[in-house]
Amino acid sequence: MKKSYIILCVCITITIALFISDHVFPSPLLAQLFTTLLWITAIYFILSIVLDGLIRRKITDSRSRYTATKLISIIELVLILATIAMIWVSDIQALIVFFGIIGAGIAIALQDFFKNFAGSLTILLTGTYSVGDRIEIDGRYGDVMDIGIMNTTLMEIREWVAGDQPTGRLIIIPNGKIVTQSVQNFTRDHSFLWDEIQVPVTNDSDWRRAVRILTGIAEEETSEISQIAEKEIEKIGEKFFLPKKDISPAVYITQTDNWILLSVRFVTYARERRAVRSELNRLIIEAFEGEQDITIASESLNIQLTGQP
Repeated sequence: MKKSYIILCVCITITIALFISDHVFPSPLLAQLFTTLLWITAIYFILSIVLDGLIRRKITDSRSRYTATKLISIIELVLILATIAMIWVSDIQALIVFFGIIGAGIAIALQDFFKNFAGSLTILLTGTYSVGDRIEIDGRYGDVMDIGIMNTTLMEIREWVAGDQPTGRLIIIPNGKIVTQSVQNFTRDHSFLWDEIQVPVTNDSDWRRAVRILTGIAEEETSEISQIAEKEIEKIGEKFFLPKKDISPAVYITQTDNWILLSVRFVTYARERRAVRSELNRLIIEAFEGEQDITIASESLNIQLTGQP
């Protein structure tokens, strides 16, 4: 806000200086400059000082506040440009024809620019994603750090880092991508994901006890998120058509040629997926180490040499 007040003071100072200059040295040019600066100062004061300050006080949610301030900045820019055109161009019809011809050429030459601008409006108005959301777009994964007029900045996850954790790189995604690419939003309406851990056990293991152990571990470790997920699913059901989902941990059994595959399905926080998987794997290994009738299977190869050495 301090920067906004400094800009306002500079605008007021320049406006007063032009007003005095026009009275001391009357000139149509000075009069137009004074009128232009007066309107720009008024628009800036109403939107950037009054309205922006009101939004910052009334809206407590940081994401909603950020979106509102971005929208105000776009409206402010459009109003200032329209005001300048109205003051400096006397023939409105000529202005419309001029902008029509120039606009057609610019639209072709700067189609990516307009696509990105349209994409930014779509993002802000429809809420495709907001600051803080974890998304995937055009094959890139990351947490949204900033939504600009032209680009979206992501803190990259995955790539060479195993699990959904940051790499430290910032990704700049043109906003026009949402027009041509699908967007995967991991945290827009809920904070959880379903995940699985696959545990192979040997065919001679007590797989029934293994299932009970896996179910117990998963239920204990994900009880908190399961309760939250159940409430969030109810809220999602009010907004979209969503059949009833069972969020309780479950173990699915698959018979293979080499072992019995036990797949543990559970819910986890979208941002804590790797940590939860690590903790569950640790607890599973420790539990199976104390069981004589349960052995984790591993792939082995039998090599038979034929012929004379």
